[in-house]
Amino acid sequence: MDHPGWFTWDLVDQTRFNTQTMGEMITRIETRADGGKAARLRMFPEHRHSNLLAAVHGGITLALIDISLFAAMRTLTDGDAAGSVTLDLATQFIGAGQIGDPLDAVVEVLRETGRLVFLRGLVEQGDNTIAAFNGTIRKPTKR
Repeated sequence: MDHPGWFTWDLVDQTRFNTQTMGEMITRIETRADGGKAARLRMFPEHRHSNLLAAVHGGITLALIDISLFAAMRTLTDGDAAGSVTLDLATQFIGAGQIGDPLDAVVEVLRETGRLVFLRGLVEQGDNTIAAFNGTIRKPTKR
């Protein structure tokens, strides 16, 4: 593997949004300074992810954030990301992501209930903070 310690974040169906729009994504679990766990989801911005200013398009940053909520839910709680939905997502853009350097969403689970997962995180590129966010995921309905 090109990225030791990382795992691919792929869908079985490669024709879906994640693969077609975002490209390669990898993930890993990290230990925060306070001892808690965080999930890091990394993408590799290319020209196709850029806006007219040659920076990462805000829509790509939002897509990375949304996908990262599910990566965190799956890796940190063993939740069923495939059957879950985003209920809300609040994002504050802080800086512009650059094409050619890995872009990471680092997410922690704040609380998990029977039906909901509350998360927050940062989008980082090197030492720069690109965005801050929080969101809520509803777990799938049991059938």
